[in-house]
Amino acid sequence: MPLPLSFGAPTLVVKKAAYERSGITRAQIDEALTLTDEEFRVELDLVAIGPIYDEAGFASLVEAFEKHGLVYFDDFFEMSGNWPEWLSVFALSRAS
Repeated sequence: MPLPLSFGAPTLVVKKAAYERSGITRAQIDEALTLTDEEFRVELDLVAIGPIYDEAGFASLVEAFEKHGLVYFDDFFEMSGNWPEWLSVFALSRAS
């Protein structure tokens, strides 16, 4: 099922296997960003983290992923949320 993405703030979309390989836990992310269940979603091969309204927290999460060996664009990327409210955007993994 496609994951709906929110406008107005960025969401990190991560390949599930890469997220698991990173060793970063949901508890660590929740502690740093105080996320709700709706802001950390897993569907098939994707993890969607966000929307993230804390700019410093967002930058720290990207830095942590890179420090743990994830590669921007290959393993994760930012959906900026920079689209109008009337537009619905969804993420869905393609079977590998």
